[in-house]
Amino acid sequence: IAEARKMGVSVGPGRGSAAGSVVAYCLKITNIDPLLYNLLFERFLNPDRVSLPDIDIDFDDEGRSSVMDYVIQKYGKKQVAQIITYGKMATKSAIRDTARVLDLPLFEADKIAKLIPGMMPSKWNLARFINEKEDLIKKAVRPEEFERIKVLINLANEGDLGGETIQQAKILEGNLRNTGIHACGVIITPSDITNFVPVSTAKDSDLFVTQFDNSVVESAGLLKMDFLGLKTLTLIKDTVKLVKYRSNIDLNPDEFPIDDIKTFELFQRGETVGIFQYESAGMQKYLKELKPTVFPDLIAMNALYRPGPIAYIPSFVRRKNGEEPIVYDLDDCEELLKDTYGITVYQEQVMLLSQKLADFSKGDADVLRKAMGKKLIDVLAKMEPKFISQAMAKGHPKDKLEKIWNDWKAFAEYAFNKSHSTCYAWIAYQTAYLKANYPAEYMAAVLSNNMNDIKQVSFFMEECKRMGLRVLGPDVNESYYKFTVNDDYAIRFGIGAVKGVGMAAVETIVENRKTAKYKSIFDLTKRIDLRAANKKALENLALAGGFDSFTGVTRAQYFHDDGDGITFYEKAIRYGAKFQENQNSSQVSLFGESSEVQIAEPIVPPCEDWSTMEKLAKEKEVVGIYISGHPLDDFKYEMKYFCNSKLELLRDLNQIINKNLTFGGIISNVQHRIAKNGKGWALFHLEGYDESYEFKIFGEEYMKYRHYLIPNSFTYIKILVKEGWPNRETGKKGDPMIQFLEFKMLQDVFENYAKKLSVLLDIKDLNTNFISKLNAVFQSNKGNNSVVFDILELETEIKQVEKQTQTDRIEENTSAVLFDDEIPDETVVFSEDFSDDEDLNIEQTIAEAETTIEETKVITRISLPSRKLKINIS
Repeated sequence: IAEARKMGVSVGPGRGSAAGSVVAYCLKITNIDPLLYNLLFERFLNPDRVSLPDIDIDFDDEGRSSVMDYVIQKYGKKQVAQIITYGKMATKSAIRDTARVLDLPLFEADKIAKLIPGMMPSKWNLARFINEKEDLIKKAVRPEEFERIKVLINLANEGDLGGETIQQAKILEGNLRNTGIHACGVIITPSDITNFVPVSTAKDSDLFVTQFDNSVVESAGLLKMDFLGLKTLTLIKDTVKLVKYRSNIDLNPDEFPIDDIKTFELFQRGETVGIFQYESAGMQKYLKELKPTVFPDLIAMNALYRPGPIAYIPSFVRRKNGEEPIVYDLDDCEELLKDTYGITVYQEQVMLLSQKLADFSKGDADVLRKAMGKKLIDVLAKMEPKFISQAMAKGHPKDKLEKIWNDWKAFAEYAFNKSHSTCYAWIAYQTAYLKANYPAEYMAAVLSNNMNDIKQVSFFMEECKRMGLRVLGPDVNESYYKFTVNDDYAIRFGIGAVKGVGMAAVETIVENRKTAKYKSIFDLTKRIDLRAANKKALENLALAGGFDSFTGVTRAQYFHDDGDGITFYEKAIRYGAKFQENQNSSQVSLFGESSEVQIAEPIVPPCEDWSTMEKLAKEKEVVGIYISGHPLDDFKYEMKYFCNSKLELLRDLNQIINKNLTFGGIISNVQHRIAKNGKGWALFHLEGYDESYEFKIFGEEYMKYRHYLIPNSFTYIKILVKEGWPNRETGKKGDPMIQFLEFKMLQDVFENYAKKLSVLLDIKDLNTNFISKLNAVFQSNKGNNSVVFDILELETEIKQVEKQTQTDRIEENTSAVLFDDEIPDETVVFSEDFSDDEDLNIEQTIAEAETTIEETKVITRISLPSRKLKINIS
């Protein structure tokens, strides 16, 4: 750990029970003070513990390999090995593999596999489900899972191919399927490892791999170290570097103030996209309800947001906000449960309460924790009378003690390790602090750490847009390999995200612009190493907009040729190569003059620029996403108000049978075909904002709608998902089918479907001047759509914060069409200060204040439909 820090590798604050050790904290193995957060050493180590505990170590995922290299260098390659893993055939994979061999159709295999519970109960398998009594199965699984298992049992007892698949899978389940390498385990031996355990080799590792797996290798007496790579630590490190580069501020994440107002306000707003372990939609919802104000709130939420204890979150939230009384079974419980508002959340609380109420030893308390967590019935049966009798001897009433014990039994199975929650809540707090105080740098680091997953890049770019941060495309004069922040506080796309542009190309571009920015494509090709930044790299950079900062040349011109078959960018490369060749071979005359040959720059060819759609399509081709915009941005209102579904829903048609769904998107990959019966049909893709789906259309529907199947057309589609036809022989239903109900061009949707316009107005701003201007807008846009005026009485609350800009969203009735779709829940702030030469524009104003921010809430809302006014919504 010390060596890792010297090498600049980020080391996590700790994980698991090791954070309860003061010695580990003093040795700087962990960074969390166990005394401050009441973490227990005996949770880590106590006299009753049979095996010695592990200390798992998190390193940033980029630096983990450096730590591994250090270990190999220090101890020797023959004394360091990785650990083998034996992969067993899980229930679902056994079903799918068997189905493949027996030629059971894929959709039927998937149906059977989906009957298996997502989280298999301990000590249960397919064979036990089929053979066990119903009442025991009912106790082991959730009600909805029990219903699916009953279907599974019925299928297993049928004599068809599906039943045979289940019976064969029952035999295969649990058998060894494959070998792998443990993700983080490393063995270090005092001498050659072959003296201690049998070893093998692996194709993707230069180290030996033990033939003993994780559990056996420790029994053999070998030292096992867990080196875990945590991407979030890389994210924090990258953000700190960006802040240093931009602002020359040295940040130490371990010294962030634990009471930062902006950080807690970020949690309270639920704006935790990109925040470690707090970014799921459910967590965001609960954070907005909880409104955490202290670090222990975050520790508790980390522990509670898991299967089982999640049911306690509503009560936890109500108690925190004073909406439910905080009740303690005994007064002695208050000291240990006050941080969690009377609810037992952590294993450590059970341990401490057993010591305080019943004088359990530290070892007994840990045995109790383990017995409750693992449902060790025999151990609990012995410990219950001991707990009751010893606690009664201290004067506690029996009925209260029995209630406490039963509550523990119900919850302790799910109670979480507070030491681990504290460590990970601290990492989450560090990421939230950076997002709240250095938003551009943080989001640039988030984007960089997701560069290999282009869908995630697209997702986080949307978050940047919500935060009011601009994300600019790649630029050879500003971009680095990763995403960065420029002088205008905009995020600049990383060149490394462009296909075909490797590290060597980026290095030569960045290195050669240190003296001066590139003035033109010719200046670029003259200065960079054209072997590192080859033709393909420069071509893709041009397509991605990497040369847009060179004035006077459009993207289309780089790819235009004058009939000689050589594009302009290729001529620029040849020019640069010739220039460098002359530079390298130029001689100096007898009189000291250079004999450099002057080469004429190629002429920029005149040609028409690409359309926006063409530019965006080529961006997507080389990056995987649209960068400078999205083709559907022109139809954002149509997509929001009239398209009720996302294409990802179509991945599982069984879940949406008999539902009407509407989608908007771009038609692509159209293939018209002729069936054996001579009738036409087609395949086509519909691309939404961040997903696409391949549709098939047949028969009368094809004849009716085929004229809409035009590549790159913006289309609205309405479908109905119907049950599949039953098989005549077996009676089983086939795959669900899609019925096409309607096609429309997206540009025609408003005209055909918009019914009314809802306008939100602040009552205090309604004056004669404003009303006359509003009327003028409506009079110049007469049509057939009605108007509803929602008059609002607002109350403004002032909060003290530092300067920030934010944009939130409103969830509105889908029948209403607003001028602006970015208005916070119960918050309406319209700009109504119109000068004489301005067009009327109803929009949200985002106030930037140095020390205050206004939060506006709706007190009264009156809806007034206009009887006479009819307008055109377009």
